[in-house]
Amino acid sequence: MTTESPASPASTATTSPVEAPPAAPTGNPALLGLPAFLVGGIGLTLYLFGYLPAAAVGTLVPMTLVVSGLGLLVAGWWAIRIGQGAVGAIFTVFATFWLSYAYLVLSLVNDWLKIPADDTATAQATFLIGWLAVFAVLTLATLRLPLAFTALFTLVTITVALVLVATLTGSTGLLTIAGIGAALFCLVAIYIFVDGMTQELGGPARSMGNPLVH
Repeated sequence: MTTESPASPASTATTSPVEAPPAAPTGNPALLGLPAFLVGGIGLTLYLFGYLPAAAVGTLVPMTLVVSGLGLLVAGWWAIRIGQGAVGAIFTVFATFWLSYAYLVLSLVNDWLKIPADDTATAQATFLIGWLAVFAVLTLATLRLPLAFTALFTLVTITVALVLVATLTGSTGLLTIAGIGAALFCLVAIYIFVDGMTQELGGPARSMGNPLVH
């Protein structure tokens, strides 16, 4: 026969403290993602307008690889970390676009992929077709977002389409028009960024427009 020893007063009087769960991470990843996106977008705009000559296209590599690519990857991770899966996916898609664009530029400049000169336009077109499809699907899949985001993704898609046609036809005029498209999507991105920063600092929200799909 066994008996339980009574608990001592000291053991009953003291209880182990309960640790509070760690605070969930917060913040607005767009405050990092949009400026990172803009650096590559502005560089591309200047190239399409002809301000940055083709011989100096390598200038876009640090802008798109280091700033846009890596910055958007960090913003995508941040968004996923705080439970914003859709935002994280969008930022990551654009990050991989800029990273792959930087690699393509480096490959063509340094002849890493050994693409014959006669096939360079076809190689660039293949790259653009793949991303055109992705951006078109992204635009359609995010129609529930406010109108400003739909405008941004639509302008990106149109710009890529114009660059694709210009690449296949050799039209410099279409590249200039594509530059206008790039400038417009940069302006929309600036508007969205200013709204986010204003709200983060306690200011009023700006109108983003009603979603096309409810």
